[in-house]
This record gives sequence, C-alpha cells and structure tokens, in this order.
Amino acid sequence: VLLGLIGSFFLWRAARTATSGVPGRFQAAVEILFEMVDTQAKGIVHNAESRKLVSPLALTVFVWIFLLNSMDFLPVDLFHKVFEWTGLDHSIHYFRVVPTADLSTTLGMSVSVLLICLFYNIKIKGIGGWAHELVSAPFGTSKNPVFAVILGVVNVAEQLISFTAKTVSHGMRLFGNMYAGELVFMLIALLGGSWAFSADPGSLMLLLLHVVAGWAWAVFHIIIILLQAFVFMMLTLVYIGQAHDAH
Repeated sequence: VLLGLIGSFFLWRAARTATSGVPGRFQAAVEILFEMVDTQAKGIVHNAESRKLVSPLALTVFVWIFLLNSMDFLPVDLFHKVFEWTGLDHSIHYFRVVPTADLSTTLGMSVSVLLICLFYNIKIKGIGGWAHELVSAPFGTSKNPVFAVILGVVNVAEQLISFTAKTVSHGMRLFGNMYAGELVFMLIALLGGSWAFSADPGSLMLLLLHVVAGWAWAVFHIIIILLQAFVFMMLTLVYIGQAHDAH
C-alpha cells in the first residue's frame, strides 16, 4: 500500500508537470532514467518490436526493486507501532519490513523473468525452432543416430541446468545482498543496545561506534540499494536478450 501510494503520487506529479508544458526537476530526472534504461535495452535486445515491451518492463523492474530495497531505511519499530495501534500485532508475529530480504519475493521475480524468457524463446524462434535448439545446443548434434540421441539428452540437460541456475542465482543475488545488509544494520543497532544497558562508564565508545558505523553503513547502503536494482534490471535484459539469440 505504501509503495502504491508513493508510485501514484510520483505518476501524478509527472503527469501534471508534463501537461503544464514546463519540465520540472522530477520530470527531467524521470526522462534521464528512462533514457538510461532505453539505451541499455537497445544495446542488449536488438529486436525493436520486443523493446516496446522489454524497455518499460526493465524500467518497472528497476524502480520497483529500488523502492522495495529502500524500505530498509524505515525505522525498525515503525510497523510494529502501527500494528499495535490497529490491533494487528496479535496476528502478525514475524513481519519482515524489507520485501527483497525475503527469498520468496526475489525468487518470485526471477521466476517471472524466466517465464518471459521462455515466452520470447517461443515467440522469436517458434516452438519447433526452440525445441530443435534445446536438443542441438550447445554441443551440437551428429548424423549418427546413437550419438544424436546421446547429444540430445546432454544438450537438454545442460539447457535445463542453465535455465535453473540463472533463475536461482538471479533471485539469490538480490536476496543475499539485502539480507546481509539487514543483518549489518541489526548488529550496529546492538552496539547502541549494549551501551544503553551497560553500567560501565567506559562503554561510551559503544555509543560512538553505533552512531559512526550506523551513519557510514546507511550511506554505503544507499549505493547497494541502487546497485542491486540496476544489476537485477541488467540481468533481466541480458536473459531476455539471450532468448532472442539463435544457437
């Protein structure tokens, strides 16, 4: 709901600015982002007809994952306070604030990319052409019937392993980075907790480490959040681009 409200507000602002005829800073930023994604799509997916869908898809993936990752900057207690006010705290016990730190979210998105790749494999090459590619690439085939069957089985196995490995690594990469970043934030928070419950006057160093490390990791995490959204978008383009290539 929160991301939907944010997205709706930004779209409303962009539409209002566009109809006014005077491009504002937000519209200029959106145009720069769109041109960046479109340039990457043109360099990877060479089919102009496919880019009519792939370019907006890549832009949506980038913005969506960036917003999901950015929820890591929300206060840890915010949602639990909201749940207490609304009475939902009795039914929600293991709420995760960052969606991309949950493996089911990232694998769901990577499986969606896999389905799109399968769609373009069939659309561009046809069912027969793609089936022939499954049994003949990457190790080729043979005129000998026995060797042809053996190579066909090996090629299909390799293709299945390739599709599975790309999909799992696509989702695991985003999950691993965001989950690790969440753990580091928790460890830094424990420094402040250790200082708060410590009776040793010399523990003031824990508070200093908590503030400095928290600030430094938050700044560095902004780069991670942006970079992971970009990497996921680029891999989406690469995998869809590979679906257009004949082997």
